Amino acid sequence: MSKNSKQQQTGYNAEQIQVLEGLEAVRKRPSMYIGSTCPRGLHHLVYEVVDNSIDEALAGFCDRIKVTLRQDGAVSVEDNGTGIPVDLHPKEKVSALQVVMTKLHAGGKFGGEHYRVSGGLHGVGVSVVNALSSWLEVEVSRDQKKYFQRYERGVPQNEVEVIGRSEQTGTKITFHPDPEIFEVCEFNLETLSYRLRELAFLNRGLKIEIEDERIGKKSTFYYEGGISSFVEHLNKSKTPLFDEVIYIHQELEDNDVEVAIQYNDGFMENVYTFANNINTKEGGTHLSGFRAALTRSFNDYARKNNLLKENESNLSGEDVREGLTAVLSVKLRFPQFEGQTKMKLGNSEIKGIVESVVYEGLSEFLEENPTVARRLIDKCLLASRAREAARKARELTRRKNALEVSSLPGKLADCTFREPELTELYLVEGDSAGGSAKQARDRRFQAILPLRGKILNVEKARLDKILNNEEIKSLITALGAGIGEDFDLSKLRYHKIISMTDADVDGAHIRTLLLTFFYRYMTPLIENGHVYIGMPPLFLAKKGRIQQYCYSEQELEEFYQKHGRQGVVVQRYKGLGEMNAEQLADTTMNPETRTILRVTMEDAVAADEIFSTLMGDRVEPRRHFIQVHAREAKDLDI
Repeated sequence: MSKNSKQQQTGYNAEQIQVLEGLEAVRKRPSMYIGSTCPRGLHHLVYEVVDNSIDEALAGFCDRIKVTLRQDGAVSVEDNGTGIPVDLHPKEKVSALQVVMTKLHAGGKFGGEHYRVSGGLHGVGVSVVNALSSWLEVEVSRDQKKYFQRYERGVPQNEVEVIGRSEQTGTKITFHPDPEIFEVCEFNLETLSYRLRELAFLNRGLKIEIEDERIGKKSTFYYEGGISSFVEHLNKSKTPLFDEVIYIHQELEDNDVEVAIQYNDGFMENVYTFANNINTKEGGTHLSGFRAALTRSFNDYARKNNLLKENESNLSGEDVREGLTAVLSVKLRFPQFEGQTKMKLGNSEIKGIVESVVYEGLSEFLEENPTVARRLIDKCLLASRAREAARKARELTRRKNALEVSSLPGKLADCTFREPELTELYLVEGDSAGGSAKQARDRRFQAILPLRGKILNVEKARLDKILNNEEIKSLITALGAGIGEDFDLSKLRYHKIISMTDADVDGAHIRTLLLTFFYRYMTPLIENGHVYIGMPPLFLAKKGRIQQYCYSEQELEEFYQKHGRQGVVVQRYKGLGEMNAEQLADTTMNPETRTILRVTMEDAVAADEIFSTLMGDRVEPRRHFIQVHAREAKDLDI
């Protein structure tokens, strides 16, 4: 068959080649621009608009931003910056405002004259928001006038027009996300508040307000202490080793470096890095420079003051970061981010700059504060000894894993499938529930690991102690992927790990202990969506031939309303062991009928705050957290 006849048969020719112009491309492929069309992508729209206002603040033109969640489902972002220009664009022959709102890669951030530092360098932000909104209205105050334009799905509905006078300057953008694009169009106040608070910490002296008109709640974030206040906030559920937050700030070669450091008596490292206000969750060159400076300054001080003997090895990076809480924020003119998500900074020159600034500042602090310095070095030495003990325990675990099946825990009831993507591991509370689960499971792809009692609270223990805990050793061995810095997701033996505990206080505690362990030492499990929570019912309600499993008091009340209370027999399940195998399979294990919740991590800072509060030593923050959130508790999304 000739090439031409093939083309005629398939109908594939030049007419089928689509060229997506402007915002049409965004509506066709929204995930390319905002990551997804789930709630994460929805909230990203707000961040894109807020980032424009933040850029005005970085340039010194804005000190107030207000976000309002409206009753009609729309959101508005208002600032007191310079206002988007409205005069005629020389090339496009329409208002500059319309160019910014409708053209990708259009903005004032590319030339570098108006904005020396900017987070939204790609210039797609507000135009993408416009494209993905059912409607958007923009008001600009400048030149003592107020200008207005409305768009629907990115298309202008009128020319830019003057609607009044204004003595102020600034921009207000109000938009309603398009239900044709997004799975859910309801904004979450708490999700937005976490990010706005973070931005207020990172921009000293900037006031950010958020008001939710749907519930009549308003919050204001303003921190004169900047990232020092951020570190104090992160450590509020912990016990700091010294009161003062170490603050280092210096501008070098058109780059601004800010670091805030405080140690606590815990064992976890919490370092958050930002570049031009963007949370670089995967680190990058600025983090490498910070870590190098930290290790070098501690070792130099310890050697100089004979706190490390000649025959002793240097402190490792792991040793000097135990109990560290730090925020590193760099602002640079031309940031280079690796990957589309902007989660890793790639500028090679910033490593040396950060290392120089941090080494100089930290060395000076240690010299001027010998008592604190000695306390920190002593903690590092303890960490070093514990690290060696943990290394031996980890080696033992690694050797056991190398023996494959013969090394698996004796109490593990494994499945027959060997493809991890097809298999599930149920973590079950106690031997009684474990027995029921083993009978209820599908042996082909479901494995069962019973856990005796409550596992160790890893928030209060060093790694060497954790690795000597029998229940945790069994769990690490069963999963097969290692722990901590040795964790390798590619070696994971099961792609679904389901915590199945009793629907009572003890069960909730065990579940939280497990989640704390996964979050602290196997973070990729949560980040990649491998952790789930089994949802067993609380009741079985029966009336004649009608029966229904109820997962909450509310569902039981709805059953009563529907069928009446008379003649209803209710069985309360105090534990999984009270269910027979058939009931357990129907409600919690059969993929066709069960309810399980995937544990996700929207915000690492928020997750750390929750685990530190719930599982740490300090009682008062935990009591406050429970009092504030008790009525909201339904399912867990960290």
